[in-house]
Amino acid sequence: METIAQPVKPVRRRGRPPKNRQSTAETRELLMRAGLEILTEKGFATAGIDGILRQAGVPKGSFYHYFRNKEDFGLALIDYYGRFFAHKLDHHLKASDLSPLDRVRAFIDDAADGMLRYNFRRGCLIGNLGQEMAALPESFRARLQATFEDWQDRFAACLEEAKRKGDLAPDADTAQLASFFWIGWEGAVLRAKLEQTTTPLTVFAQYYFAGLPTK
Repeated sequence: METIAQPVKPVRRRGRPPKNRQSTAETRELLMRAGLEILTEKGFATAGIDGILRQAGVPKGSFYHYFRNKEDFGLALIDYYGRFFAHKLDHHLKASDLSPLDRVRAFIDDAADGMLRYNFRRGCLIGNLGQEMAALPESFRARLQATFEDWQDRFAACLEEAKRKGDLAPDADTAQLASFFWIGWEGAVLRAKLEQTTTPLTVFAQYYFAGLPTK
């Protein structure tokens, strides 16, 4: 006997929704951008919702229309930053006018320029949160790991192309080389932010490329 499906009741959100669809998208984007700016400078544990709201110019009621709490907001920010940075990686690592290894160098140079531009106040949100993990909600752990793995996969694909072109040894383990890059890179970014100089990025890049297996 065929049954008639009952309509699903929509989940009611807390807080005051914006007046129209355009302002809905704009308000959420303002919150995400403000959260990204503050968290890359101050960290998640010390950042307050009120400061993010002031930065975005958004009332508290609208915040709770989109996010249940600060943890929910943090998870959304991880996804937001992960997509943003993945797009940035693709811009560099898929640049067909450069050799694969020169694409990596271009990414490093661009990152160094970015740190200088923001006077070393900002780092990598994912790396920053990883350092804070002991004080963060446990739900962040898997999301952060998945983000790093996605970046490593994109990096490994570029190194695989370098191997096909003969720039790396045929037996080079590109997955391990990609993992090693991100482990060392996050440490270099931390030191650069601490010392307010791009020297740690330069030193890491120099030894990373020197250690790549070639023919």
